Amino acid sequence: QVQLVESGGGLVQAGGSLRLSCAASGGTFSRYYMGWFRQAPGLEREFVAAITKSGSNTYYADSVKGRFTISRDNAKNTLYLQMNSLKPEDTAVYYCAAGRVFGLGYSRLQREYDYWGQGTQVTVSS
Repeated sequence: QVQLVESGGGLVQAGGSLRLSCAASGGTFSRYYMGWFRQAPGLEREFVAAITKSGSNTYYADSVKGRFTISRDNAKNTLYLQMNSLKPEDTAVYYCAAGRVFGLGYSRLQREYDYWGQGTQVTVSS
């Protein structure tokens, strides 16, 4: 059983930056591909970014490409999301997730993740 705890959310002005962290425990972190998802009020939870087990490959939603960077430190069992040039439409609860579906290097699909954090609120004011 893997436990995930996000931190780093908060209130920021448009154009600003935030760095989210996701601390993992209870499992072998490097065996999981990892992802960030977000859910805005009244909307479905959506894919933001994903990273392979080694961290060698990353994937992004078109809406955040060029502004957000996903990374991981397997020695520290921690996943990160650096968010720059934030926009009001980035306002959401951000979740990290861990997956280990056989044969997959990463996924954009929520159903292919096994463990989820509780989420951290990011609010971007205009």
